[in-house]
Amino acid sequence: MRANPKSIALRGMIDSAPFLLVVVPFGFLFGVVAAEAGLDLVETMAMTILVIAGAAQFTALQQMIADAPVFMVIITALAVNLRMAMYSASLTPWIGKAPLWQRALAAYMMVDQAYLLSHMKYEAEPELRVAERVRYYFGTLILIAPLWYAAGLAGALVGKTVPDAWALDFAMPITFLAMLAPMVRTLAHLAAAMTSVVVALLLSGLPFGSGLLVAAGAAMAVGAGVEVLMERRQ
Repeated sequence: MRANPKSIALRGMIDSAPFLLVVVPFGFLFGVVAAEAGLDLVETMAMTILVIAGAAQFTALQQMIADAPVFMVIITALAVNLRMAMYSASLTPWIGKAPLWQRALAAYMMVDQAYLLSHMKYEAEPELRVAERVRYYFGTLILIAPLWYAAGLAGALVGKTVPDAWALDFAMPITFLAMLAPMVRTLAHLAAAMTSVVVALLLSGLPFGSGLLVAAGAAMAVGAGVEVLMERRQ
């Protein structure tokens, strides 16, 4: 017997709820930092709604604060968001046959939490139909998306009045640690993760955060190399 469509979406919403503990402070912090950097309310919300990718938003904002060239801002933000292309490729076998408008909306709303939860759900329950997988995917966004927008708006409105003692910058590293830890399942994953950390730290002094681009490329190369070696041994 198939599950009720509403229950599948509700399951996604419930599964995503713990992420709100860091998504909301993360979004609020972006609004605050954007206001402090000189972006007005319209600019901050346009970036929040159009980009809907916290890491890329912070990266672009930091580049702008550092007076980096426009092409560097764009390239660095795109590099940070390259993972979305990998997410999309990973989900294509599961929801690639959904209607075009659903796939387009899913692409726009692709965030780390929705991908992680959905991919784990699909692997755990491969018998789900495409429509059910899509409902679960959007279910994970029922809380996350609106509260991300609302948190960014609240942060932008409050702006510089937020005291440093609140230490909201904890949200970003905790968010990514919570998402990445369950995804490091193989030696290739671990090698790529460690390479990105080491190279990024070693090259942290490069201008405009360009060390991040090198770290990303090195991590992908090392991960792919380890994967090939493991396949050869098998």
